[in-house]
Amino acid sequence: KFWLKRGLSRSARRRSSLPQAGTMARASGYDRHITIFSPEGRLHQVEYAFQAVKKNQNMTSVALRGNDSVVCVTQKKVPDKLMDKDHVTHLYNITPNIGALMTGMHPDARALVYRAREKASKFKDKNGYEIPVHYLALKLANIGQVYTQHAYMRPYGVNVMLVSIDDEKGPSLYQIDPAGNYFGYKAAAAGTKDQEAQNALEKVVKKKIDFTEDETIQQAIGCLQAVMGMDFKATDIEVGLVSKSRRGFQRLTEEQIDGHLNAIAEKDS
Repeated sequence: KFWLKRGLSRSARRRSSLPQAGTMARASGYDRHITIFSPEGRLHQVEYAFQAVKKNQNMTSVALRGNDSVVCVTQKKVPDKLMDKDHVTHLYNITPNIGALMTGMHPDARALVYRAREKASKFKDKNGYEIPVHYLALKLANIGQVYTQHAYMRPYGVNVMLVSIDDEKGPSLYQIDPAGNYFGYKAAAAGTKDQEAQNALEKVVKKKIDFTEDETIQQAIGCLQAVMGMDFKATDIEVGLVSKSRRGFQRLTEEQIDGHLNAIAEKDS
């Protein structure tokens, strides 16, 4: 009756409803299944996984490769005042010499860490030596990519940074995203303010300075402080380190972090 009152024919009614129906299909249909491409060639559910990394924990992480070390720094947030802060971490050992910084959904991070440890253990059992960090990055990226192909799976909502001192390549930093991309980096960032952090790290890398271990740590912490616009306390951040001066992936203690924060404050004053 409404259409008749307006004097529209049946064909005119059909034409007027088509654009709206098409818009609704694009808006609400293509993001419901991970395996369906939108007309623009996008996988919306994979893009949502990237947003989960940015928004789930509301934290930012950075990593910087120096001349003889690799440092990764992330915010440490305890979600509940009753929670033991020693049980909140985003730094993990995959092997004694390979460390991982996980940014995003904590349960997904834990699950992917266990997968990584399984891959590393099987590689060592088969070959007799520890898995190279670049090969482990490839294996984790393969897992992420497979999770974008099947409707009964969803991508891991987590970004992974792997750090290690490689026997052949020296200090190494790799980043793996939820879509299954992996690349080697001089410096990397992930999380809520990843773009701002990348801009800050680019300025550091452009200097082309061979940073020592302490300088690398302080540059990474300084970048994160500048991006977040705040002065950290030792309990506000976690710092992971691999260095040629000692074997293995290590977490800095609060006393060590406090020493570096004081050094940064002295430089700025």
